[in-house]
Amino acid sequence: MRLTTKGRYAVTAMLDLALHAQHGPVSLADISERQGISLSYLEQLFAKLRRGSLVTSVRGPGGGYQLSREMAGIQVAQVIDAVNESVDATRCQGLGDCHSGDTCLTHHLWCDLSQQIHEFLSGISLADLVKRRDVQEVALRQDMRRANSQTPQLDKIEASAIE
Repeated sequence: MRLTTKGRYAVTAMLDLALHAQHGPVSLADISERQGISLSYLEQLFAKLRRGSLVTSVRGPGGGYQLSREMAGIQVAQVIDAVNESVDATRCQGLGDCHSGDTCLTHHLWCDLSQQIHEFLSGISLADLVKRRDVQEVALRQDMRRANSQTPQLDKIEASAIE
């Protein structure tokens, strides 16, 4: 079973966006910093997510991206599908040429597994993930780490009284 980096990063970025949506549009730079995903890669993913009608962009100061609809209406499978990713358990990418150009003995088994995985991911929304305690704990840790790294470090200033 293989889900490539593209699918994993798209789901991670969309979950980050959902977690921070209450503060308004979220910049890709912020997602990049929190999740350790390159900004240029996020730009490519979000172009596909926008074409898939999962996000909208907001221009100008304070701009960024926001979900195009409620979190409960966005399924993990939709995110993966929007970035042209497939959850495929076959070695032949579902083409049926897995055994010297013909269908292998277990081809249909792996196709059925791929379908079951897609159905499973279709039953999980961003809202379901946001509600999870483990997701909330990780998000809080990331936000705290980011807040601590952005705190300006002031040099000590010595003062003396002049009479």
